[in-house]
Amino acid sequence: MLLIRNCNTPPAPLVEGCVATVGAFDGLHRGHRHILDVVLSRAADRGVPAAVVSFEPAPKEFFAKDAPPARLMRFREKFEALQEIGIDVFYCPRFDAAMAGRSPDEFIDELLLGVLNVRHVVVGDDFRFARGRSGSVADLERRGGEAGFTVEQVPTVVSNGVRASSSSVRAALANGDLAAAALQLGRPYRMSGQIVAGQQLGRELGMPTANVRLGRSQSPLTGVFAVRVGGLEPGEWLGGVASIGSRPTVGGVELLLEVHVFDFAKDIYGEHIQVEFIAKLRDEQHFPDLETLSAAMQRDAERARELLKTHPR
Repeated sequence: MLLIRNCNTPPAPLVEGCVATVGAFDGLHRGHRHILDVVLSRAADRGVPAAVVSFEPAPKEFFAKDAPPARLMRFREKFEALQEIGIDVFYCPRFDAAMAGRSPDEFIDELLLGVLNVRHVVVGDDFRFARGRSGSVADLERRGGEAGFTVEQVPTVVSNGVRASSSSVRAALANGDLAAAALQLGRPYRMSGQIVAGQQLGRELGMPTANVRLGRSQSPLTGVFAVRVGGLEPGEWLGGVASIGSRPTVGGVELLLEVHVFDFAKDIYGEHIQVEFIAKLRDEQHFPDLETLSAAMQRDAERARELLKTHPR
C-alpha cells in the first residue's frame, strides 16, 4: 500500500485516477468496512487504485486538544488494517489550522483532485468535510459535475438497532461491554504494539508480563481482561490475561498494557504483538500490599482461562 503524507501532485500510481473515500476510520467498524468494500469494488470495476483519505491528528483530536476522544486505533494500527483489507493508497496529510481552514472547493481541488486525481468518491450518508464541516455531498456532486468525477453515498450499517460508529464503540468499551463493541466492529477489539522492558514486578509475583505502551493520550478501556495474543507464534492466538491502567498499587503513573500469556516462557522483548480483548474481568483496583495483589492476579488468570474456553476464536 502506498502511503502519501505530503504531496502536491498525483504520484505515478494515480495518473489514471482512483476511487477514494474520506474519513477518520477510527476502529474500522462495520460501517467503515462497508464503505471500504464499495470503494474496493468500484476501483476494481474501473481498473484504478482504491484510496483512503484520513488525517493525523484526527480533526476531533485537533479541535479538542485538552480532552480528545479516546483513540481506537493508532496510526500504525490503521495503516496495517487498511493494507490487510486491500486498500492501494493511504493519503494521510497532517491536520492543522491551514487544513481546517480550507473551504469545500479548496479541499476538493487541492486534495481529491490535486493529489489523488479522483474519478469516483464514496462517502457515508452523514458525510461532512472542510471548514466548519460546511462541505456536504451536494458540494461534492456539484464540483464532480464540473471536474468529471462521480459521487456515491453508502447507507449506515445498523447492528441490533445501534448505528455503527466509532462513538458507539468507544461507549461500549468504556462500559466494559466487549461483546457490544465486537458486534459493532465485526471482531473483538484489538490493540497492538511493541513489547518494552518493565519493572519485572509480574515476574517477581510469579506472573511475568509483556508490557506495551499504549501510544494514546487516553485509553478507550481500562481494567483487567481475558485476552488472546497474536504475533508470538506463527498463525496462533495464545490465551492470556491483561490489564490496562496506571498500576496504583505500585505508584504507577503512565497508562500501560500488561499481558500475561498463559504457558509461555520465551524472551519476547522487542516483538510486536496484537492483543484481542475478549471479556472484562474487573476494574483496576488499589491493593494494600503486593501479597494481596498477587492473589488477585492469580484469581484473574484462573477466571480468564475459564472464560476463554467458552469463547473459541
